[in-house]
Amino acid sequence: MTAARLSAAAANNRRPSAIDETHLARMTLGDRRLEREVLEIFVRQTAIMLDRIVDAEPALAAAAAHTLKGSARGIGAWRVARAAELLEQAATADGGQGDVDEAIEELKAASLDASAAIGARLTEPLAEPARDR
Repeated sequence: MTAARLSAAAANNRRPSAIDETHLARMTLGDRRLEREVLEIFVRQTAIMLDRIVDAEPALAAAAAHTLKGSARGIGAWRVARAAELLEQAATADGGQGDVDEAIEELKAASLDASAAIGARLTEPLAEPARDR
């Protein structure tokens, strides 16, 4: 394997998860049932906010992106939070529709990645509580 391929493979292995599990556990106090509930709400909210953002006026797109940014930060979906922040900035700047469209596409991709990670996490069974012996 060439040095470039080794470097690329190492970078892929270090790619952060779509959801910061340590942050999520801290925010839900380690309660897996609460975690599941929060993740389910986030997935629904993401779909609602993305529907509002697509073809919206800049002010509405910025407001929806702001809401999504806060929710993403709450569960440790850092890529979604960054993408929402970029959209919020693009929608309130004088850049142009091209910047907004690009930011929307990144937000969609980040949201899809997070939703897939959440879906996989939600299919994991809850641990059985320890029984006193």
